[in-house]
Amino acid sequence: MILYILLALVLLRALFSLIGATRCRKLPPGPTPFPVLGNLLKLGTQPHQSLAELAKVHGPIMTLKLGHITSVVISSSVVAREALQKQDLAFSNRSIPNAIHAHDQYKLDANQHLRCRKVEQLIAYIRKSCQDGAAVDIGRAAFRTSLNLLSNTIFSVDLANPNEDSAKEFRDLVWNIMVEAGKPNLVDYFPELAKVDPQGIRKRMTSHFGKVLQLFGRLIDERLELRRLRKAIGNHDVIDILLNISEENPNEMDRTHIERLCLVCTCFSLT
Repeated sequence: MILYILLALVLLRALFSLIGATRCRKLPPGPTPFPVLGNLLKLGTQPHQSLAELAKVHGPIMTLKLGHITSVVISSSVVAREALQKQDLAFSNRSIPNAIHAHDQYKLDANQHLRCRKVEQLIAYIRKSCQDGAAVDIGRAAFRTSLNLLSNTIFSVDLANPNEDSAKEFRDLVWNIMVEAGKPNLVDYFPELAKVDPQGIRKRMTSHFGKVLQLFGRLIDERLELRRLRKAIGNHDVIDILLNISEENPNEMDRTHIERLCLVCTCFSLT
């Protein structure tokens, strides 16, 4: 009985999807989607090659149904340039940033000494590895440099220092977050499965983010203790500025806001 009910629900969903597809004719042409799965089966194990073959049939701009998500695929450099450069504002749905202030030369020069020092450390690490005949993982080396640059800007510490346990923990956490974010997720194609989390990606990401917030909490506590003892106070880094704002206007910036801002500035800047 339950099987028949589930089958009926699937058929109804497929019927509504077909009705919706017939009503919306403003999308570019594309292959006919299967019920529920859409065009996922047409991607195969080499999606880039499959998309190139589909483009030969349906044109340089086509519509694909990936699960329950409708996607428009552009395979022509001319069309891509039109969408991403000439019509960027319409496609990105965002306002034009104030580039004059965002890229002010003084702001770029403020951390120039820090950037130079981190690049010098990266070069020294690669040179030493070459002398020792050791293999260099360029991806991890660049990741460690970027992470240390961000963490020094915010906390004035290296959060990817291999000689410190807490730094190693943070580096591994951020790396795991990047790995989880890069995994194919069924929820991206079937939003109805979000509550189920069939692959456990959301559960693992929540755990990683929770541990990162705990680490940030410890760093903030250490900075508050230093400020209380008046050994470090002022506008030396981002965390000092945020704490100053919090002290002047607690309603505008509290402890939770500071931790989340640090999370966004570090993890999401790298991922």
